[in-house]
Amino acid sequence: MARSSVSFVCQQCGATSPKWSGRCDDCGAWNTLAEERNETPSGPGKRSQGRRISLEALDLPPNTKPLPRHLSHISEFDRVSGGGLVPGSATLIGGDPGIGKSTLLLQLVCKLASGGLKAAYISGEESADQVRMRARRLGLSDTNVQLATATNASDIAASLGGVDGPDVIVIDSIQTMYLPTLDSAPGTVSQVRATAQELIRSAKQQGAALLIVGHVTKDGAIAGPRVLEHMVDSVLYFEGDRSHHFRILRSVKNRFGATDEIGVFEMVESGLAEVPNPSELFLADRRDEVTGAVVFAGIEGSRPLLVEIEALVAPSSLASPRRNVVGWDSSRLAMLTAVLEARCGVPLSGRDIFLNVAGGMKISETAADLAVAAALISSVTGRPAPKRTVFFGEVALSAELRQVAQAESRLKEAAKLGFDNAIMPRPRKKLTTSSKISVAQPSTLADLIDIMGGMT
Repeated sequence: MARSSVSFVCQQCGATSPKWSGRCDDCGAWNTLAEERNETPSGPGKRSQGRRISLEALDLPPNTKPLPRHLSHISEFDRVSGGGLVPGSATLIGGDPGIGKSTLLLQLVCKLASGGLKAAYISGEESADQVRMRARRLGLSDTNVQLATATNASDIAASLGGVDGPDVIVIDSIQTMYLPTLDSAPGTVSQVRATAQELIRSAKQQGAALLIVGHVTKDGAIAGPRVLEHMVDSVLYFEGDRSHHFRILRSVKNRFGATDEIGVFEMVESGLAEVPNPSELFLADRRDEVTGAVVFAGIEGSRPLLVEIEALVAPSSLASPRRNVVGWDSSRLAMLTAVLEARCGVPLSGRDIFLNVAGGMKISETAADLAVAAALISSVTGRPAPKRTVFFGEVALSAELRQVAQAESRLKEAAKLGFDNAIMPRPRKKLTTSSKISVAQPSTLADLIDIMGGMT
């Protein structure tokens, strides 16, 4: 006999409550508690007897070769995944609606199928005809990819086995899947957790690479329980602004490679095209002699990337001046403006400040402090930044400049794109970069102001 019990589960964090309330006590979200029915075994035989597991040595036996990765020959995806898909791995891909997740994965499985692998695309959101229409638009309709529309995770897991099982499976999306043994609706915390566990278990048993599409919330996080990201081996986010024609695939978790790697794609008529040199794309429309615009030499994962940072400082008629930031940390901007005004006398209070990272790129590293400070100084003084110059460096609260990692990679990328000068903090060791690029090394923000012509 099974005893039924009712609990209320938060759809935001997965916390369980014995009764309904308007606000979750764990995460503080409102109206997220949903009723779910649990079946628990009862009676004398409800506890199963465990069996002894076998333990193995940490070191591999001699002459044992690791499993080869599945290369998609989409170099931007292979870079983010750590060198290709690992057999038996589970990858979760999230992103805003319409950003291109299904398009990318359809191109990916078609590439893998062209290389001789058995690939399956299982859709719970679209019909088979809709997927075929997308494949026809992308010019991939003649690829040998198996297609199915299903939402029952038990049926899907049973179909993955056998000698003719696929090597790569795409599930689009996990929020549409359900297990018939659970009474809750698809997309709830219990269904997402249980269906993901069932699919991952089956894929690992068969040695198939599993790619799961996940919906995101309005805050940009993957919807469902946080444990979903712990269950998979890799978590990738597909980012981009719909007003721009390029997309960024970012790795935030990877058990088989480095995190914070990015792959850049351009949305074209025939689908998503790779961008082998994204710095040229981000700087394509840039003009010299523009006040408030500087070039930042950044690092995304292992890739140096040059982007333009734009700042506009204007008088404000409001009691609280506006601080609008796109693509950077707003709290970091507040700290930097305070340092510029308190330590260097740059008049920023009582003025509106608008900061934008051109092209929709999002920057998280503190090495952008120096570039943002240079853009603000240029906008306040009305003088353009030095021509063909890149900036990077961290700013301390004392207005001192601190060195950042991988300075030589940043300088090499700048020299490759034709930049002649760089402004950066003084490094601990001597740079071995070619003398093609001239380097200025101020020690404080006051020195940076002098290099840019002073405040007068």
